[in-house]
Amino acid sequence: MIENSFYGKITLVTGSGRGIGKAIALHFAQLGADIAVNFFRNRKPAEETAAEIRSLGRQALVVKADIGTIEGINALFDQVEQNFNGLDFLICNAASGYNRPALKQKPKGWDWTMNINARSLLFSTQRAVPLMEKRGGGAIVAVSSPGSQRVLPDYVVVGASKAALESLVRYLAVELANKKIIVNAVSPGIVMTEALSHFQSFKSIEEDLSKIIAQIPAGRMATPQDIAGVVAFLCGPAASMIRGQVITVDGGQTLPFQGITLSPPE
Repeated sequence: MIENSFYGKITLVTGSGRGIGKAIALHFAQLGADIAVNFFRNRKPAEETAAEIRSLGRQALVVKADIGTIEGINALFDQVEQNFNGLDFLICNAASGYNRPALKQKPKGWDWTMNINARSLLFSTQRAVPLMEKRGGGAIVAVSSPGSQRVLPDYVVVGASKAALESLVRYLAVELANKKIIVNAVSPGIVMTEALSHFQSFKSIEEDLSKIIAQIPAGRMATPQDIAGVVAFLCGPAASMIRGQVITVDGGQTLPFQGITLSPPE
């Protein structure tokens, strides 16, 4: 049972104050794991997440850290090590980016986005591995995006960073296999969270919700809880033979071709 495999495990979820990260943190706590909650700017949601975790009878550590910097990554893992002396699951969820057309992107935006979305996975993994080895192995799950492969409006830098992240997942899955560490990624489709407000095309999402749902074969949008369930599965024993994969969780939205319709010849 997945529940039994999570009891007493130590989980770090980056960017877990709200949205998908919060749902993942709470889901792992419900399964019996102790959680390190990471945030960068807004402490209140992170503390609220931690309070909910503690109400479930699990331990919660709140750490402010900018994972876009090496110093921030080191500070985060120093606190995890000091408080838990080990780590079982690392969920790289935190993300950021500058949503602009390619010709309007600037070097600062490129560096910011790549450092938070992709570089952090590599150097967080370097810090996580010794902590996981203390526990006999572990699992790492990175949160990607369909923009890693598909062209989304004003998404060029974020899409490139997510493509880099997915490549890292494949390399890490191979290199860490002999350490009993499993590495995969999930790629959520459109999920109703505050992050949607950052996309110009979704400013009127409430009005367009029915149109969006009509494009999803499952008949509804994915929820943060849907994503959390798949992340937990990838950390459980049933997923031990899944390595270096990107699991799309979008209700089938990206499957149908959204281009022109060609009529068959008469």
